[in-house]
Amino acid sequence: MPDCVLSSQNRFYVETEAMYGQVPTIGSGDRIAAVRLRARQRLETPTRRDKTGGRTFTGFLPGRRRQTEFELLTYLVNNPSPATPPAIGSMVQASLGATPLIFAGGTAGSGSGVSQIVFSAAHGLAERQAFGLNGEIRFVTAVNSTTTVTVNAPFKTAPTAGTPLTAAVTYLPAEMPPSASIFDYWDPGLAVDRIVAGAAVDRFRVRINGDFHELEFSGPAQDVLDSVTFTPGEGGLGAFPGEPPVSGATQPPVAGHLGQAWLGSPASKFVTVTSALVEVRNDLDVRAREFGSKTPLCAAPGPRRVFADLELFERDDEATRGLYAAARQESAIQVMFQLGEATGQMMGVYLPQVTPQLPEFDDSERVLQWAFREASAAGSVNDEIAVAFG
Repeated sequence: MPDCVLSSQNRFYVETEAMYGQVPTIGSGDRIAAVRLRARQRLETPTRRDKTGGRTFTGFLPGRRRQTEFELLTYLVNNPSPATPPAIGSMVQASLGATPLIFAGGTAGSGSGVSQIVFSAAHGLAERQAFGLNGEIRFVTAVNSTTTVTVNAPFKTAPTAGTPLTAAVTYLPAEMPPSASIFDYWDPGLAVDRIVAGAAVDRFRVRINGDFHELEFSGPAQDVLDSVTFTPGEGGLGAFPGEPPVSGATQPPVAGHLGQAWLGSPASKFVTVTSALVEVRNDLDVRAREFGSKTPLCAAPGPRRVFADLELFERDDEATRGLYAAARQESAIQVMFQLGEATGQMMGVYLPQVTPQLPEFDDSERVLQWAFREASAAGSVNDEIAVAFG
């Protein structure tokens, strides 16, 4: 119907902000395949205590403070250029903090094993940085030399000399995560377009083994700008920005059942995982009470906490018993998920030290299932999680 705006007729873009609340310029490559964006803004309602001559509510005064929150849900999608940060990488960087590390690719030298990889030239990799091999992604746990590294879990096969080692972009934690702007454009042309400015990620979730691999970001924002009431100067803009040229559909999502799970100490490959969730909590607070401002001026992170939830079928094997023993003895294990199984479609989530809680036993189905809830990841300084796309 011509007077309706269909909920499917919109496109999303994200980009990191150089300064909090200052909207950056975007291009066609910043478009993401989002499922939904929820932006909630409410105005403070101070109580008037002056005598008005009656009991009738006389209305609110203009200029009240604004409180804004957002939720963004998207899928892991194909990235045709794995050496280039994916569009959703801006939100991952806003969740963790550090500028992404890029491994552009290389080739294997002679003498590699499944866990110790020899490069034919200097690799330039750092600890916890990722790279790929034959549709698998791994993280570096030790840089043995300029041409040799050890990875967190073994590859299926050792590469022979000349085998391509594929590109990956790695995101690591830092003390001060940046904010991002989320752009929401609609058809038809006179529909209301929006920008969530100053989006600071308080919670970042990766959901594994659904229909599709889901990435969810939520937290406070500075403001919601729109194409109808925009005033020059908002978000550091002189005019509300138009949408970049639209270049067809977004890339397709990756099926949620494709990937690998590596658990334990040492890590073993598990094929019994039924669902998993990794969550980063940044404990954000916003400076929203300053005199002379209606919107927050800063988002301040608190202690970072990283958790993993895991459900799997129990098996009568040493690796599964090892998970139970680690929980009982309060000892740390490695948790690593590879989402996808082809170059350009992979995402890796690596938690080097996770202390699991004792599992819940679920015997309601035919096969006994264990559920590990809120297993805590730990580290020393900004090393409790690494996220990579490859």
